[in-house]
Amino acid sequence: MAEICEDVWSAVPPGIEVALEGAVVIVNCSASDETIGKDSYRRSLIEGQSARLICGYVYANAGEGESTTDLVFGGHNLIAENGTILKESRRFENGAIYSEIDFRRLLSERRKNTTFQAAEKMGLKRIPFDIQVEETQLTRRVSSRPFVPADGKERAERCEEILMIQAMGLKKRLSHAHARSAVAGISGGLDSTLALLVTAKAFDMLGLKRSEITAVTMPCFGTTDRTYRNACRMSVKLGARLREIPIGDSVNQHFADIGHDPGDHSVTFENAQARERTQVLMDVANQTGGIVIGTGDMSELALGWATYNGDHMSMYGVNASVPKTLVRHLVHYYADTCGDGELKEVLYDVLDTPVSPELLPPRDGEIAQKTEDLVGPYELHDFFLYYLLRFGYEPAKIYRLARYAFQGEYDEETIYRWLETFLRRFFAQQFKRSCLPDGPKVGTVALSPRGDWRMPSDASVAGWLENLKSVRRSR
Repeated sequence: MAEICEDVWSAVPPGIEVALEGAVVIVNCSASDETIGKDSYRRSLIEGQSARLICGYVYANAGEGESTTDLVFGGHNLIAENGTILKESRRFENGAIYSEIDFRRLLSERRKNTTFQAAEKMGLKRIPFDIQVEETQLTRRVSSRPFVPADGKERAERCEEILMIQAMGLKKRLSHAHARSAVAGISGGLDSTLALLVTAKAFDMLGLKRSEITAVTMPCFGTTDRTYRNACRMSVKLGARLREIPIGDSVNQHFADIGHDPGDHSVTFENAQARERTQVLMDVANQTGGIVIGTGDMSELALGWATYNGDHMSMYGVNASVPKTLVRHLVHYYADTCGDGELKEVLYDVLDTPVSPELLPPRDGEIAQKTEDLVGPYELHDFFLYYLLRFGYEPAKIYRLARYAFQGEYDEETIYRWLETFLRRFFAQQFKRSCLPDGPKVGTVALSPRGDWRMPSDASVAGWLENLKSVRRSR
């Protein structure tokens, strides 16, 4: 659909009507003269119109060569998509700009918008046309870390806001449950560290003593000295009450009870530890009149990297909608802003520790079980998760975008392999997400079965894998 010049400046731009009828791209041929500050207003106008109509907006303005009797024209050209300027020309320099508009992304956003769902057809004249479909070389930037702002200032603001949302959610839950304490299992890893930091913040907001936070470390077969020391030091520095409850004897007794060979390091060996830890935390919460704080993050929930009714379960999961790539930045931000040198040192060491559930015995005192060696790099999985949940992209498109985003980091075969793994795990593990504990939503992407992601626990992945395979057949 085409608007002309001041159509976009009017109280009721004609683009509104045609957007409600289904137009996805609006173009505007304009003669907007330059005055002081007008470029900023023009930019915000085009951004706002593309956001309001969830459309692509291509704005071509008159430039050098127009009459200057009373006015000067700067050739200020803009291409916007749903509130984001994709390309913008330098004023007073005639030339063309190019970008791509993602139709499926816009249609995905419109499907979620009740205004577009309820729009009545107005009988506008439709003019059919043909367009040649061909492979487009992308010129727009595709961020490899879509959950993490690239700008340092924006990233810090995002981290502060997320920590506040997490703490506010927990504050309300503690108050509503009349909880006298909070109990968190502390492993010395990233997720439990973030959960403890959020809990401390929530207690400060409630005016409660941090000593009523019970931080429980439960060493067992896979615990390393490094993670154990960090868990203890961090808990003490934050003012929580530290309890050490070794679970090795309890787990061995359980193995004897069910007839499991302790030398068999299968999934039973691993999950027995995770479930024992959860039982301990639940019972300590009963002792102290508190609630168990969940530590698992959204990336783990997407992959099903949690023991059912083990670390999968809690009374409030503060990290449930925080992806792993963002967890790291939240802990980093807290370390840089806490004003405590010793705590910062501990948090930095946590950040430097490989991600691991530590359920298998160490090798030479070092972590033997590294999560990303088993399920794949979290930066890839978070990328897949973002585009699957946020826009509903099919695997072939996610794969194509990932090739652009991770160029120079991962080769095409690696991306393909881990995307296939992600899809298989995401569908197979839905049963764990169908019964998640409550937790605060912090962004547009979340996996809560109550309001964000409704998916049958036995949904088939076959069609999705077939779509991904089509990439190879077409090349």
